[in-house]
Order: sequence, then structure tokens, then C-alpha cells
Amino acid sequence: MFSWFTFVLVVVIALWLHAIRRAPARVSKARARQVQNRWILWGGLALPIASMAVILAFGIPAGHRMLPLPPEQGEALRIDVTAHQWWWEVHYPESNITLKDELHIPAGVPLDLHLTSADVIHSFWVPRLGGKLDMLPGRTNVLRLQADKPGVYRGRCAEFCGTQHAHMKFTVTAHSPGEYQAWLRREAGDE
Repeated sequence: MFSWFTFVLVVVIALWLHAIRRAPARVSKARARQVQNRWILWGGLALPIASMAVILAFGIPAGHRMLPLPPEQGEALRIDVTAHQWWWEVHYPESNITLKDELHIPAGVPLDLHLTSADVIHSFWVPRLGGKLDMLPGRTNVLRLQADKPGVYRGRCAEFCGTQHAHMKFTVTAHSPGEYQAWLRREAGDE
């Protein structure tokens, strides 16, 4: 998007400079109206429509991947995340496990994170895994997230939420599916 908008800005500035520097032409009123209409048609309609079409062509698929739509296979794993000043409460409803400032997920599996806040506006963000989403008191937003490979990912609050905002960090540990099941059993006390 940045590249496209930079290109559009350069074109608009070049056309503006051309319009300022050129000498006024002595043409008939009919010809002047024709030139004016051409500028309105191409500069006022065609360029913005083409720009929006290019941005939507890239933006819709990217946004679609972030929506909590039903996955192609199976169901998305649900994890509830509640932001507090200045820590994260992570709850796994299916196994009744609750963690602080850490999230454990299976790699290659879509997750639906149900995000809410206990106090002020926060924003859940794991830069290497996807977009960020605001967490509002009294409202639950759903963010689709998926780690393609096992590893440790860093996350943070991306909305200023008070004096300790800079320290409001968490880790996301993506396990292979087998390791994730073993971790669930250990946390639930089944081993």
C-alpha cells in the first residue's frame, strides 16, 4: 500500500508542477471545456477508482485471513485473553487452564482469540503472527491467529494504557501439535 500511495503522490505532484509551470494556451472555449472534462474524468475519477481497486485487491485477502471465519478443516481452537493493567490473563476454556503473561498454542492450527479488557483500552499484538486488535472493557473482539511453525513469539500491548504500559508484554510459545497436547496434559495435572 505504501508503494502504491507513494506512486500516486509522485504522479499528482508531477501533474501539479506541470500545471503550474506551463504557459496558458490560447484555445477555444470548446477545447478548454474538453481538456477540463478530461482532467476531471481521468484525475478525479479514473485515478482514485484504480487506486482503490489496487488497494482492495491486496487488502481484502489480507483482511479475510484475519477474520474468525470457519477454518477449512475442523474448528479453530478458542483461547480467552483478558487484559489488565498491566498484565495478561490467558484462559483455555476447554481445559480450564489459566496463565499469566504467556500463551501456548499449537503450530499450524487456527486459533480464535476472544479478547477483552478488565479496565481500560488495550491492544493485543504479536507482530510476527498477525495484526493487532483493540481490547475494550465490556466488549469481546475475536482475532484469528495462526503460527505456521513452532517457536517463541513476542507480543505486547499496542495501546497506551497507563504508567506501566511499556512493561505489558507476553510470550507466545507455538508447539508442534504433539508437544502442545503433552503441555496441556502437564498443565491440567494429568501427568
